[in-house]
Amino acid sequence: MADRVAAEVIAGYSTSFTLATRLLSPPVRRDVCNLYAVVRIADEIVDGAAESAGEDATGIRTLLDTYEDTVLGAADPTAPAFHTDPVLHAFAGTARRCHLDPAHLRAFFASMRADLDPGVHDDASLAEYVHGSAEVIGLMCLDIFRTHGDVTADPQWLAEGAASLGSAFQKVNFLRDIGADITVLHRHYLPTASDGTLTEHAKNALLDECVVELDAGCSRIPALPRGTRAGVAAAAALYRALVDRLRETPAADLTGADAVRVSVPTRVKTVVTLRAAGKAVLS
Repeated sequence: MADRVAAEVIAGYSTSFTLATRLLSPPVRRDVCNLYAVVRIADEIVDGAAESAGEDATGIRTLLDTYEDTVLGAADPTAPAFHTDPVLHAFAGTARRCHLDPAHLRAFFASMRADLDPGVHDDASLAEYVHGSAEVIGLMCLDIFRTHGDVTADPQWLAEGAASLGSAFQKVNFLRDIGADITVLHRHYLPTASDGTLTEHAKNALLDECVVELDAGCSRIPALPRGTRAGVAAAAALYRALVDRLRETPAADLTGADAVRVSVPTRVKTVVTLRAAGKAVLS
């Protein structure tokens, strides 16, 4: 029941994620969904759900701190494994089974906490934020993959690829959500758009970074266990499709109160996913 609840949490948020995870082997899919369910709940705490429920800034911070402590406790192999919260119960099994690194979880919550004090990022603080909000998620997914299949490639090489994919996904999301991030959440993630405007040059420079990181991550896919390759390839392909659509969208249309949020149509997602999965299976 707990695993099913975690999967339902994720299914309610992202069709792209759901499409990609369907291509993972069942044990991998279960553990990835259990991880991402915890990530989504933490996101909700800082992105408005707690505020909508009447919590002030102090209350939201307390909720996040408490949730971090609970998640770290769930991951502790010396602590009780049973939790009345089905998502935490599912996550506890995944964290222990896949030996998730508590340092990665702490880095993630540090980035979530940074969102509670929105300001203008510089290059250094942005790199730290991306590490905690995205790169460590890729690294924990890699831990899950290793648990469910034989991996003989150099661990550091694989870790660099996993972090690169996470970073690329996050940077694409920055561009997709820049309008709402600035006008609604008052967050300025991109130093090149600190004044609320985004130039074509800045947009394309960030997309160039994303392509390099996607290439780095995808170069590792053939070294992953077979039960993971199609899902990872599909996720990367969907983000490449977003990169292409962001290239075609004027930078000015991505910002402001009437900002466009670029997406990939469902039919195109299906085609992109199947094509990428087919290539990965043959790799």
